[in-house]
Amino acid sequence: MKSVLSIIVTYNFEPWLDKCLSSLLHSSYPTDIIVIDNASKDNTVGLIRQNYPQVILLENKINLGFGKANNLGFEYALNRGYDFVFLVNQDAWIHPDCLTHLMTKSYPKEIGVISPLHYDGTEQVFDKGFADYVKQLDLNLDNIICSFVNAAFWLIPITIIKQIGGFSPLFYHYGEDSDYAHRLHYHGYNIAINRHAIAYHDRQNRIIDKAGESFFKSEFTYFLTEYANINYSFQKAFRYAVLGAIKKALLAIPKDWQASTAYFGVALRLVEKTGLVRNARRENKKLYTSYWRTEKSARN
Repeated sequence: MKSVLSIIVTYNFEPWLDKCLSSLLHSSYPTDIIVIDNASKDNTVGLIRQNYPQVILLENKINLGFGKANNLGFEYALNRGYDFVFLVNQDAWIHPDCLTHLMTKSYPKEIGVISPLHYDGTEQVFDKGFADYVKQLDLNLDNIICSFVNAAFWLIPITIIKQIGGFSPLFYHYGEDSDYAHRLHYHGYNIAINRHAIAYHDRQNRIIDKAGESFFKSEFTYFLTEYANINYSFQKAFRYAVLGAIKKALLAIPKDWQASTAYFGVALRLVEKTGLVRNARRENKKLYTSYWRTEKSARN
């Protein structure tokens, strides 16, 4: 039986803690669980210590963000010889047979990431983001190949981690999974969805700010993933990212000067990161690179 390490990155995990951890502990396919806590302000750490002693707990002194914290889980899995890692968002849980379906199906060798179907927290309909990703796909196929699905539930063979690496440290929170998908495609791998495996992502009541600061953070992240996309030449990536943000700024001038100013700010931030982007692009083209490993100074 192949071994699986389920990785959960947490920050103020209390609202979902019991449902998330219990679902993994009651999985019909056994999995070890590691929680990497990003300096939660609530009682996440205390509750895990008290109620879930079987869960491996790593505590960060600071909030490393999603990607770097998951990288600690990848390192743990690599150092202890696990066969797979299973990324699970903190605001999520799985059907008891989810991992069984994921682990007992045979996949073509070019599959680098496998995902279950994502339902929302009502457990009745698809998560909205997931529904958008798969709307052009035939979900009745035996092997469903998609260009991208978000990393709320990613099953990754450890051989892929060894070859492709972990999440790029260029990304703090959001965008790291899109970047990883770009790298998979560059190195000849695909993402698959197992239609028999089901998981639940409880974010249907999340409020989306389409005009404020969070919106432009999202826009910056999107353009940064374009800038770092190694399937483009650097010139093409610069055009799609920096010049793309400037174009949006210019188009917004007659309608909304605040939005225009914000887009110019996005473009400036992208230019400031050019050195880091170049380094990330160079490293991401390599196989077996270790540049993604998180600095030990960030840990307790």
